[in-house]
Amino acid sequence: MASHLRFVGRTVMVQNGNVDAAYGVLNRILAQDGVAEAVRRSRYYEKPWRARRRRAFEACRRVYSAEMARRIAFLARSSRQDPWLGC
Repeated sequence: MASHLRFVGRTVMVQNGNVDAAYGVLNRILAQDGVAEAVRRSRYYEKPWRARRRRAFEACRRVYSAEMARRIAFLARSSRQDPWLGC
């Protein structure tokens, strides 16, 4: 059942026979999930040192992205007090 639920979120309905738009939506969903990249990566053998380097880079990118998102959310918060009240 768990594997079935994974595919339900990736279901795309074709509206008015517009297959190209549905195909674009599906590609966007798969790109966000990383499915296409995983398939492309598993097509050929990846040496262990390259896999370690890739995983380390992905971990660094996740940490950096999370930190930048936190900083942006801090600066863009709406409940911030005005630092220059008299101006």
